[in-house]
Amino acid sequence: MAKSKIVDISNKIEDAVVESYKKIEKNVTDAYTAVEDKFVERYLLHEDETIEQAKERLKNNIK
Repeated sequence: MAKSKIVDISNKIEDAVVESYKKIEKNVTDAYTAVEDKFVERYLLHEDETIEQAKERLKNNIK
């Protein structure tokens, strides 16, 4: 009985830690993408080109 309570508590803690990590990871990724998009928009974008098209063009030129 006591062991199952410990396992339940451990699983709850594990879920909370994983959920917190995923939130942090998403926020960091979103922030990086926003900075990357602004950089591409300001310095690498050609006329009549979207940010996504510029990223794809740059990606293909690197290979």
